[in-house]
Amino acid sequence: MKDNNISSNEAFNQKVETDLLAHLIADKKKFNFFLSILIAIILVGIFAYYRQVRYGLIVTSMRDYTSWGIYISNFVFLVAISLVGSLFSAILKLAKVPWSTPLTRISEIIAIGAIICASVIIIVDMGRPDRFIYVVIHGRIQSPIIWDVIIISTYLTISLLLLYISLIPDLAICRDKLTDVVGWKKWFYRVFSINWKGTPEQYKLLHKISYILAVIVIPVAFAIHTVTSWLFSTTWRPGWDSTNLGPYFVSGALMAGAAIIIVAMYFIRNTLNLKEYLTDKLFDHMGKLLVLLSLVYLYFNINEYLGPAFKMVGVEGEHIIELFFGAYAPMYWIVQIFGLILPIVILIFAWGRKPLPMLIISILVLLGAWFKRFLIVIPSLQHPYLPIQDVQDSYRHYIPSWEEWAITFASFAGCLLIITFLIRLLPVIPIWEIQKENEEKLQES
Repeated sequence: MKDNNISSNEAFNQKVETDLLAHLIADKKKFNFFLSILIAIILVGIFAYYRQVRYGLIVTSMRDYTSWGIYISNFVFLVAISLVGSLFSAILKLAKVPWSTPLTRISEIIAIGAIICASVIIIVDMGRPDRFIYVVIHGRIQSPIIWDVIIISTYLTISLLLLYISLIPDLAICRDKLTDVVGWKKWFYRVFSINWKGTPEQYKLLHKISYILAVIVIPVAFAIHTVTSWLFSTTWRPGWDSTNLGPYFVSGALMAGAAIIIVAMYFIRNTLNLKEYLTDKLFDHMGKLLVLLSLVYLYFNINEYLGPAFKMVGVEGEHIIELFFGAYAPMYWIVQIFGLILPIVILIFAWGRKPLPMLIISILVLLGAWFKRFLIVIPSLQHPYLPIQDVQDSYRHYIPSWEEWAITFASFAGCLLIITFLIRLLPVIPIWEIQKENEEKLQES
């Protein structure tokens, strides 16, 4: 019986390695075509940014009222997406949720791509990017901007470590199995596998470091979105003066993070032929998780708007009226219905948690999440407590210029570029963890 288990385990390990390394040596034509599209979008964005640097922020539609625009909407959205790394790599792993194993590396890769591009967007938003160094040299701890710089740098560092530590055994497998890859990849696998032999001592140390990083990343991940919310709540604008803003941002980020994982699962499963690992049952679990996170976010949405809507005082009341019945009402109600209510209703049913319906629902959630960030930023800025007298009409309205849209699409393309490159370089599902789990099951039987 023991010999049969050993033989079965060896056959399983070999199959897992073959399946999960296949995309690293697969045909590059589709990959190169997709990269070409992303690079073209990024080049257009770079040209738009060149115009912005040369002529100033006047090429955008941002004015003294709407001084942040969609750049900050993009920043908040990308920071929200980055929270997915801690959700799967830390929270579900520490809770010992067995079905989350195939998703941990996908979530870590997405988190890194998102947080890097979020950092770039902040620099893009500056009228004088050459002065960014002053934030480091002359930064004051009293400034919420410094809090954001510190927490983003910390989160990026921990996320990179979390991804790398869990990768070491798989990099060793790549080093030993992928002997026909190009020279720089061989060098990468050899150097970064740091002489991994798979001894019990190495595994013990690996688990210990991973556990420590997983524990550390949770409060840091929650802090990154809480600090981002403080950037708003410490600025005197209607809609932002709320103690609810921190958990409101965090709950929305967790919901958007779960949605981006589902979208990534769907395309990775079909593009890389990984249906055996990213199963229908896994989509069902993710659907239930998305329902839970959506309900939590719905609660904070009600909590955020109920108080101001009940009192309807001054500029806060004007802000609520514009959201509920005014110029932004169509966008607001579309976001609430199609980006929040409808996903909850559909995902309650088993048929709604199949891969294709899940993909559609998750795309709606992500679109709703982006437009929700737009609604958080823009309408509030257009209702200052101390309005300027005889203001120009362009101050009262905000429609992003083509430069802003080009840079926005370039930022998302940059995020996808990082994610795509890492997926082509690294095993997208943790090989050694799948093998370890199978070995433990065989020992229990």
